[in-house]
Amino acid sequence: MTTKTMHPTDKNVGNRVRSRRMAMGMSQTDLGDAVGVTFQQIQKYEKGTNRIAASRLHRLAELLKVDPAFFFEGEMGQPAHTLSSPDYVTEFLATSEGTALINAFGRMPTAKLRRNVIALVQAIADRHS
Repeated sequence: MTTKTMHPTDKNVGNRVRSRRMAMGMSQTDLGDAVGVTFQQIQKYEKGTNRIAASRLHRLAELLKVDPAFFFEGEMGQPAHTLSSPDYVTEFLATSEGTALINAFGRMPTAKLRRNVIALVQAIADRHS
């Protein structure tokens, strides 16, 4: 029996699908229904354990309102449209807590309030590290 290994590109594409889906506030079930697969299949795509066919990746790009190249940014020399984030930032943003924090932070009405929140979080982190 051959052990199936994840290809780094499949994992990267899956992470990009997950982070975009979460940023849009879409559940795995909603995305799966729109694509015509189960939420379990979306989970496998997002983990990189199952590869995404080109036609399905194109449909995911439409649903997630991104160019298909978005899924490959930073992969194999592909330029990213924005500066690359460190892995820990990308991993955090792919969590529900990261998405909730970014969404709430973006709704804050002033730069001063955002700076105060940053200072508060830094103070809490410093105190508990």
